[in-house]
Amino acid sequence: MYEVDNQHYNTCVRLTIHRGTHEIGGSCVQLFSDFTGARIILDLGMPLVNSDKTQFEWSEHKEKSVQQLIDSGILPSIEGLYKSSQSPVSAVLLSHAHQDHYGFLQFVQPDIPIYMSLGTKSLAEVSNLFIKANINVDNIKTFKMWRPVRISGFTITPYLMDHSAPDAAAFLIEADQKRIFYTGDFRGHGRKKILFERLTKQPPKDIDYLIMEGSMIGREEGLYPEETSVEEALVHKMRADKRICFVFTSSQNLDRIVSIYRAARRSDRTFIIDLYTAFVLEKLCGLSPNIPQFNWGNVRIFFLHHHAQKLAELDEQLLYKYAKHRIKPKEIYFDPENKVVLSKDNRFYRSLITKCGEATTVYSMWHGYLERNNLPEFLAERGVELSEIHTSGHAVLQHLRDIVEALKPKFIIPIHTFYPERFNEMFANVIPVDDGQELVL
Repeated sequence: MYEVDNQHYNTCVRLTIHRGTHEIGGSCVQLFSDFTGARIILDLGMPLVNSDKTQFEWSEHKEKSVQQLIDSGILPSIEGLYKSSQSPVSAVLLSHAHQDHYGFLQFVQPDIPIYMSLGTKSLAEVSNLFIKANINVDNIKTFKMWRPVRISGFTITPYLMDHSAPDAAAFLIEADQKRIFYTGDFRGHGRKKILFERLTKQPPKDIDYLIMEGSMIGREEGLYPEETSVEEALVHKMRADKRICFVFTSSQNLDRIVSIYRAARRSDRTFIIDLYTAFVLEKLCGLSPNIPQFNWGNVRIFFLHHHAQKLAELDEQLLYKYAKHRIKPKEIYFDPENKVVLSKDNRFYRSLITKCGEATTVYSMWHGYLERNNLPEFLAERGVELSEIHTSGHAVLQHLRDIVEALKPKFIIPIHTFYPERFNEMFANVIPVDDGQELVL
């Protein structure tokens, strides 16, 4: 056990990072209060990679029991989280709606409250409908940013953060005379970069421990430094080439959806989305008036059968509402010019690209995903140009330095990184930690 700065207090907070000290993905942090005996969990994510860094495939494990998942090291071993015990977990707090942070919520026992933002709750409901995430939404409690929540002796204040996931939060956690700041995933170069600027100009004071993500350590920072430069690159491409443009990106990356929509509008193009995307954008419309909606002037929707089935199960009236803005695939490939299609790499979109013949494509996601499939080869065989226009959802190195300079923590604890040892090259007060190791704060 690694003891740090106890300062003669009779009680302390005990920290255990169950996963994330040496990998990106699967984040899970436990905090235990000696004074109250309360335990809270920050994030409960699904891993992105196996122990040998090959891609993690949930489909290979989803039929296993909870105990089998724990025994195989997939689920963190946390007493009282998955079934009733004499020392149950007091609460689970979610920073944002990416699978590597909330992918294992389905296993939390139903009497444990799960705290998340309204946007994260909306995406949890979307996941339940479309991918059978089985999240118990009845026990979800939503928090409001910058308003403290008190849980069994812990006081947690969420901070709205700039990230590629909507309504993402960092947490200031106060307990047993300690102040801990957990960044979750964040950046300072998205459409909400003012949030990062506000945090660094008006930071919380007297931070004892900063648990900080380091996803970009060891990675190239890319050609496009911020989200506005992505929009400008898309505008340039769409204006220079009138052929139909397929843009591959996530339907839940609101900043990128806004960039693509704005580029389409500035280039006098029709922006075509699928039913799933239309539903996601409508669910999140309360977060900002700038989130594109299915009924905006230059937006059309095409219906995929499996999406229509899922929405019909929820509410058939949704299909009638969306049908007013429907576009059929043949309308696209018979008249492809001046259209931009939000795309996924599946058989439907590949078929549509083939039928359109003359086309251009943009990959607007992390390059690592592109290396895991044969999309570049598929496009090259058909003479279709592929460009990469993307900026990361995570903090670049300068933003890590900025947040450390602003918060001035006594200690820094790395998380969400493959290279925790490189924190020591950037900062002087780093605590090395391994998965499952308990720190007494």
